[in-house]
Amino acid sequence: MSTVVNPNAPDTGPGEVGPAAMTGRRSARPAISDRARSERKLGWMLAGPAFILMLLVTLYPILQAIWDSLFSYRLTAPDDRSFVFLGNYATILSDSLFWRDLGVTSLITVVTVVVELVLGFALALVMNSAIRSTRGLLRTAILVPYGFITVVSAFAWFYAFNISTGFVNTWFDWVPGIDPDLNWFASTGPALFVIMASEIWKTTPFISLLLLSGLAQVPSEYTEAAKVDGASWWQQMSKVVLPNMKAAIMVAVVFRALDAFRIFDNVFIMTQGQYGTETLSLLAYRTSIGRLEIGLGSAISVVLFLCVLLIAFIAIKVFKVDLAGTGKEG
Repeated sequence: MSTVVNPNAPDTGPGEVGPAAMTGRRSARPAISDRARSERKLGWMLAGPAFILMLLVTLYPILQAIWDSLFSYRLTAPDDRSFVFLGNYATILSDSLFWRDLGVTSLITVVTVVVELVLGFALALVMNSAIRSTRGLLRTAILVPYGFITVVSAFAWFYAFNISTGFVNTWFDWVPGIDPDLNWFASTGPALFVIMASEIWKTTPFISLLLLSGLAQVPSEYTEAAKVDGASWWQQMSKVVLPNMKAAIMVAVVFRALDAFRIFDNVFIMTQGQYGTETLSLLAYRTSIGRLEIGLGSAISVVLFLCVLLIAFIAIKVFKVDLAGTGKEG
């Protein structure tokens, strides 16, 4: 049987394909199934109204703050309003107080998020390995701190460490550095310790829940195979469990870091920003509400908003998790 060869066809060596086949491969794209298309449509139908409502509620204040930040504007002199463009931003960025508050805010964010991740992961392991009959009670007990309103929690910690009404100095006077005359809120170090401890106590349960959901997604076959191969507990955690929890860890870090960077309640109740504990949120409050300088206060709020966006962007880039691809069909 003879083979017909087209003399006009380009030469292709062994294992090579012609231009037509190459063009076909380049233009071929994975088709979206009807099921995936319907699921995407259902997702927009369910989340769309809430997304539009949130956008309407939040977009106007953001745009208004940006607009006000371009003016020199005080509520005590509403008629004396002048357009200064980026003058307010130049003022706050050249102020050492702003940079000090930014440093305090960053310190609180880094310390609380790191400690909460460690403690939250430990609690998630405990809840995941608990016997079925005690899981409900254990999870309820762990979630109790998160159920408290932040203001109530801040007042409780304030009165516990207060030199006149608290019990901490009396109960823990055996700890080096703690004595009945220690005023926790009269210096920067002890005050920041109490502020961060109260934050960690309240929000660690939230982190543990997020990490528990990620821990539940790790296939048990992976850990069993690692045990058979003789992997230690640390190797199982670092090579098997944590890599498969990357999405849950990223969500926990992003949500908690954004919340910690905007800390206000604990600082306002415990120290009111004195002794070097002022944060950016409290600085924006003092400028806008205390001094009635709407222009400067709006500029600080806009910078705070940009910092929050930068934190989210960096976290997403560092973890490199494709959340949209987790639900795709295989």
